[in-house]
Amino acid sequence: MKVLLALAILFVAGDAQAHHTVAHASATAVWTFDPRVLVPLFLSGGLYFMGTWRLWRRAGPERGVRRWQAACFWAGWTALVLALVSPLHWLGERLFTAHMIEHEILMVVAAPLLVLARPAGAMMWGLPVSWREPVGAVGRSPLFAACWRLLTEPLVATLLHAIALWAWHMPVLYNAVMAHDGIHWLQHVTFLLTALLFWWSLLQGRARERGYGAAVFYLFATALHSGLLGILLTLSRRLWYPAQTLVGARWGLTPLEDQQLAGLVMWIPAGLVYAGAALALAGIWISRSDAGLRSGAARV
Repeated sequence: MKVLLALAILFVAGDAQAHHTVAHASATAVWTFDPRVLVPLFLSGGLYFMGTWRLWRRAGPERGVRRWQAACFWAGWTALVLALVSPLHWLGERLFTAHMIEHEILMVVAAPLLVLARPAGAMMWGLPVSWREPVGAVGRSPLFAACWRLLTEPLVATLLHAIALWAWHMPVLYNAVMAHDGIHWLQHVTFLLTALLFWWSLLQGRARERGYGAAVFYLFATALHSGLLGILLTLSRRLWYPAQTLVGARWGLTPLEDQQLAGLVMWIPAGLVYAGAALALAGIWISRSDAGLRSGAARV
């Protein structure tokens, strides 16, 4: 996971810098072939593939990395490719709705899948042998461990994710994003990194250790506040981001309709992911609690 966070910075850094390059391409050049996007993607995929292959060759299939974890990683990696390389990325430069879909794929599709995969171990095995100990030493350092523990506390991670979501959708910041590459880079970094921290804290961190009860609460809270932002975008009668909605007419949408449709994407599909995850974890939490009660009764 810690290796993944470092790679995530490379993903979105290249993506944000490539935005304006792709924007000036012809209408037929809809795939993003910028090396600043492709290199981090293929680096992460290559490390994971090589590490999994080495682990399974030495210890046997399913050892170290389960098949379902590998499936989660490659599904999450493919979602990143869809968001950052495919024609969706090109369309997101021109249509607010597509841009919103791109963001939601990063935050509610790719991030939880990558967290479920727990790819750090496999990626470490993908590194040259001489690199593994120095990289592992950084992760074991007291300062890094303390920062990691703080950032993956469920309340802290949920608040960071909420702040990133709301702050970057304030008109003054979002309009600045459309005008400045550096701010655009910072927006994508915070979206992806806070999403990874959020999902890690709930699916793999202390919320899991506490029985998923806290995870259920934070997921429902996130569904509510992100849904509220989507509702505000959908029901607003004025344009929040004029620079983002200028060319919606090419796809048969007025600027306001483009904004409203983008709000619906944030409100309903993304909200369903949060709510669905909360219900699934609630089911696990209840079943484990029930099993614990039966076990205690049997001992008595």
